Amino acid sequence: MKILVTGGAGFIGSAVVRQAIGDGHQVVNLDALTYAACLDNVASVADHENYAFEQVDIRDRAALDTVFTKHAPDAVMHLAAESHVDRSIDGPGDFIETNITGTFNLLEAARKYWLEAGRPETFRFHHISTDEVFGSLGKTGQFTEETSYDPRSPYSASKAASDHLVRAWAETYGLPVVLTNCSNNYGPFHFPEKLIPVVILNALAGKEIPIYGDGSNVRDWLYVEDHADALLLVLQKGALNRSYNIGGENERSNLELVQTICAILDRLKPAATPYADLITFVTDRPGHDARYAIDPTRIATELGWRPSVTVEEGLEKTVQWYLDNEDWWRALQNRDGVGQRLGTG
Repeated sequence: MKILVTGGAGFIGSAVVRQAIGDGHQVVNLDALTYAACLDNVASVADHENYAFEQVDIRDRAALDTVFTKHAPDAVMHLAAESHVDRSIDGPGDFIETNITGTFNLLEAARKYWLEAGRPETFRFHHISTDEVFGSLGKTGQFTEETSYDPRSPYSASKAASDHLVRAWAETYGLPVVLTNCSNNYGPFHFPEKLIPVVILNALAGKEIPIYGDGSNVRDWLYVEDHADALLLVLQKGALNRSYNIGGENERSNLELVQTICAILDRLKPAATPYADLITFVTDRPGHDARYAIDPTRIATELGWRPSVTVEEGLEKTVQWYLDNEDWWRALQNRDGVGQRLGTG
């Protein structure tokens, strides 16, 4: 299968690219190479005969048409998105343009290509989204595929809008789509502005480790390579026009998560004092959702997928990866906004 992956130089997208190449697929990696993208993420497959790269912005419709004509993909996996909630608070415009207008352009380019190819039944447009579109949970309950949308941030609102566009193109035009909504990802190549890499890198630098509010916000953590495996499974075997929630079944409060990372660092790279001494509670961000949790029953029962990595195993792998790949993360630390407090409203 030849797969067009948008955002394939990003964190999750690059994991999909690496896994797809490893599984024997052809991959066209389409990425605008904005601040969070890094071609080093796909260096291990860059010279593979089944890999191609196109530097294209999904906001550029004409360029998208050219890519579809040139490469004639069998499927699209749409991961390109602005994704950092804090940045969406400070500058929502980029999120509207990329996540909504960009998705519209990609849908239209895909529809044009699909129609001109004679509406092949095997074509798929796989839209990858987030559990944040469902809003915030209390202490109990989980998000299912039937949960009503209730986005609370500019980021989640823009992703919710893109989900609705994809469903509308399926219903109105018959475009063959599948959708997935995932919980929080973590693992190798995670851009160093998100919580887990911030904790690791601040700890290694002896800097304060910031935790929003009292650290009680809960997330379901999904190891990125588990997620890539699930995404490729849904692309190939998911039911047409159906959505699947992908969760790690690893709920942790932010404070618990940070304490676990500190304990791992204490073992792998001991410092003069415990890393947990660096934990500092800071003013919460506006509209901070209290809890996310995914019910993965549908993907488990219909497709037989379950996460294979516990959060303790995944964090151990992740911390070790950052210890082993200092050249990768140091090169990114000077990029716009990295290391700064964003999203204060």
